[in-house]
Amino acid sequence: MSSDIIKGRDFVPELLFLASRSSGPGGQNVNKVSTKVDLRFDVLNSVLLTSKEKEVVLKKLAKKISNDGILIIVSQSERSQLRNRQKVIEKFYALIEKALTPKKTRKPSRPSISSIEKRLEKKRLTSEKKTLRKGTPI
Repeated sequence: MSSDIIKGRDFVPELLFLASRSSGPGGQNVNKVSTKVDLRFDVLNSVLLTSKEKEVVLKKLAKKISNDGILIIVSQSERSQLRNRQKVIEKFYALIEKALTPKKTRKPSRPSISSIEKRLEKKRLTSEKKTLRKGTPI
């Protein structure tokens, strides 16, 4: 949660939490208590994200965002609502951080001189081996 990208931003006031009955572990507790937590974050109307960051989040997390521009994350693995709420907040920060982290550009590399020489030597030996096999037929 302490990444440089989202450092100093507290998204919690912009998050909406909904609780409902879970299908996870808990026995009778599942039938009685609303432990499943849905986190909803309105990406389009967020004050903390810049317009460029909103575009990136909408593009990279498109599968988790509804048509209305609302990011939905669910947690129902824990037996208590509080733990599911903490888990869903952790998931949210991890997703936002991953989405906003720029991808490293690949710098093309070249093979070393020794690796080129080894490859050519191996090719020469293989060629030599095959020419020796072409002996005269009996």
